[in-house]
Amino acid sequence: MEKETGSKNFIEQIIEKDLAEGVYDKVCTRFPPEPNGYLHIGHAKAVLLNYGLAKKYGGQFNMRFDDTNPTKERTEFVESIKEDIRWLGADWGDHLYFASNYFEQMYEAAEKLIRKGKAFVCDLSAEEIREYRGTLTEPGKESPYRNRGVEENLDLFRRMRAGEFPDGSKVLRAKIDMASPNINMRDPVIYRVAHMSHQNTGDAWCIYPMYDFAHPIEDAIEGVTHSICTLEFEDHRPLYDWVVRELEYPHPPKQIEFAKLYLTNVVTGKRYIKKLVEEGSVDGWDDPRLVSIAALRRRGFTPESIQKFVELCGVSKAQSSVDYAMLEYCIREDLKLKRSRVMAVLNPVKLVIDNYPEGQAEELTVQNNLENESLGSRTVPFSRELYIEREDFMEVPPKKYFRMFPGNEVRLMNAYFVKCTGCEKDAQGNVTVIHGTYDPDSRGGNSPDGRKVKGTIHWVSAAHAVKAECRLYENLIDESKGVYNEDGTMNLNPNSLTVLKECYVEPSLQGARAYESFQFVRSGYFCVDSRDSRPEALVFNRIVSLKSSFKLPGADGQTK
Repeated sequence: MEKETGSKNFIEQIIEKDLAEGVYDKVCTRFPPEPNGYLHIGHAKAVLLNYGLAKKYGGQFNMRFDDTNPTKERTEFVESIKEDIRWLGADWGDHLYFASNYFEQMYEAAEKLIRKGKAFVCDLSAEEIREYRGTLTEPGKESPYRNRGVEENLDLFRRMRAGEFPDGSKVLRAKIDMASPNINMRDPVIYRVAHMSHQNTGDAWCIYPMYDFAHPIEDAIEGVTHSICTLEFEDHRPLYDWVVRELEYPHPPKQIEFAKLYLTNVVTGKRYIKKLVEEGSVDGWDDPRLVSIAALRRRGFTPESIQKFVELCGVSKAQSSVDYAMLEYCIREDLKLKRSRVMAVLNPVKLVIDNYPEGQAEELTVQNNLENESLGSRTVPFSRELYIEREDFMEVPPKKYFRMFPGNEVRLMNAYFVKCTGCEKDAQGNVTVIHGTYDPDSRGGNSPDGRKVKGTIHWVSAAHAVKAECRLYENLIDESKGVYNEDGTMNLNPNSLTVLKECYVEPSLQGARAYESFQFVRSGYFCVDSRDSRPEALVFNRIVSLKSSFKLPGADGQTK
């Protein structure tokens, strides 16, 4: 949600007006996902918005599974959604509900509409119903079954429930107005026959309510005051209001729409993510290249970073896209003062310090985070043979290259000055070992005679290093081509995942646990993979690189 400032967002203004005028005496919001997939970053905005409003106004937050469609719903999705919402920090307390638990009440509501002459059983096929509906410029045509009597409709509807009719043979429709300018009001279907087992109710039902009929009933039963949804439901609001009005609920909920959260060049739609999973383009709903909540968590994002991101996005009715770099900015800001800065070599080459005593090792004291002294310090072993990054050595360097090359002296971070004396190569001309000599008086990275060096490189003691796998991620989508082609296929980036299997990290990371994260010097922030990493075979996911072009406007109008 937006920060507390002098102005309220438009939803807060509506809520405060309703409370002041006595429309409601307390606030009740809800998050109602359909359990047909994993939640993504857009859902995080809806969760945190609804939970934040309930908390701000001392109200109630309901967690409700909108499980009225057995064709796509699974218990796996129910459990993953609960886990994601808890992780985001939203607490529903005792208010966990399932729409399917209201099926009997929904059925009774449908019979009530039939008795009022507001609903009828229709025998038209789905294709015929579409043909009869009309267009945006032409009114619809009434069904030939629209004027069935109340008793006949009740009899047919009860026989639908009893399982007498096959799928698609009959539906129950609301009787509203086939000439309405809003197509959603043209006698919409509110019940269908579907002989399918349900993940919560089993085989108890063979008819199921449609979302537009079920949702307002669920809200009304639970005492929801402000039913907050995204803008695509704006045209459905007249039907929502019609249902709660015709069913005569004493304290009807109010539907309010806000703009969805769109991220540039990422896949957020559940059906597209599902397609990527089923086609094997990614390795599951929690693949770190996705922006599902499970994927963001596995990659190393924190609840606080996502909360900050949602806060920065704000709440409005205007559709817009947010740069993915802003999400990356939020995780950098969250981690930079919280995580240890450790040494890891991702593309190693061996450095041998020829004048360092063989078999000797020493412990160097290193600050965990130079910007946060409260994180303390640790010791790092130093020895004659080290691993450094291959890019930190060049036999013939270009101008302004200040790292290691023959004859040049560099600083080994937190250790000593080392002068490069040469290198060894294999038959193909690849550098295999670099040689150098160290200045024993420069311990800590400073020379007693005051001489300066321009290059500082990180390292890991070869004798003590822990081997690890590191996974580097780029955008899953080829940004130069956009997300989707005209035929609906996606432009996937073939370089979205790079796996480095011969990496070395300092021994302090030996016991790193799933989801634990660190700043790797110069390489970025990394997180222990929750699925594939094991104590004897560590796997790290790069959460984000250290630098970004993204600039957040400061309070003074400057960027930071």
